[in-house]
Amino acid sequence: MRTPATMYMLTSISMGTIMVTSSNSWIMAWLGLELNSFAILPVTTKTLAPSSIEATTKYFLTQSTASCLILFASTINAWQTGTWTITQMPDKLPSTLMLIALTMKMGTAPVHLWLPEVMQGSTLLTGLLISTWQKIAPMVLIFTTSNHSPSDIALIMGLLSTYLGGWGGMNQTHLRKMMAFSSIANMGWTMMTLTSEPKASMMNITIYLLLTTPTFLLLAQTSTKTLQDMTTMWTTSPTSTIMLMLLLLSMAGLPPLTGFMPKLLILNELISQNLTPAAIATTMASLLSLIFYLRISYLTSLLTPPNSSTSTTKWRQNMNNLKTAQITPTAVMSTTTLPTLSP
Repeated sequence: MRTPATMYMLTSISMGTIMVTSSNSWIMAWLGLELNSFAILPVTTKTLAPSSIEATTKYFLTQSTASCLILFASTINAWQTGTWTITQMPDKLPSTLMLIALTMKMGTAPVHLWLPEVMQGSTLLTGLLISTWQKIAPMVLIFTTSNHSPSDIALIMGLLSTYLGGWGGMNQTHLRKMMAFSSIANMGWTMMTLTSEPKASMMNITIYLLLTTPTFLLLAQTSTKTLQDMTTMWTTSPTSTIMLMLLLLSMAGLPPLTGFMPKLLILNELISQNLTPAAIATTMASLLSLIFYLRISYLTSLLTPPNSSTSTTKWRQNMNNLKTAQITPTAVMSTTTLPTLSP
């Protein structure tokens, strides 16, 4: 795909998200979601490989199903209330259908099975786009309707996402699938306090996007796709291995890194809402995700494989295609902003 065509598609994706975030009507929001979904299809098929074609087909079918549910739920709501306004959704049936449809677009359990397969068939940069920018529009709609969303269903979806994201990521050797299950687990944390404390959920998803962006960029710049590639990543860039380790540990929620604060606020909110069993279950589920985060960190920065080569390592050479100097400041910001987030 030529560069002008790529820029045109990326502009369409941005315009679709802007339409959703600035609209007050379900019709305009639905049109923005459709523009967003259709514009990314040529981007996912850029390599023209069979795996990318399969991933694009799965993505299209899933997003089309979710769009149909959104249009169906908004039509029912307009029939009952006489308005297409997003904030007016008092009935339980359309609000439940809308929550399921929007979570399907983001890849939250139990409608998450498409996300690992699509991420595996896409490139790392396309996976970055799917796991970050494509979540913004449906997440804005979820937060807008959070006061009408059923709290019990949101809590169940959050628990399922944290457990299925943790269990699914433990057995993976491909980093794109592992990041997909990491996305599912983090979306579970976001759903836990969606109805009771939307600000904590918004902070969690914002920090997740901040952490995921430099992680994918580091993996793409070093051409790292599997766990086996992680063992030799230090030969490409020693700085990247250290920053990637900090990013992964921050995603796991270890203090004093950035990712610890939103999880602490979510657990505090669950306990204050007398949902202590749910808080304990979520904390136990985070240990599942911690396992594969620590495994990646170990392979990245603590393991040096046997190497008898006497040639000059890659990081000593002048590699023009490696632009870690532009990624490192972003990674530093995403791992050391904990003091600024504390109340």
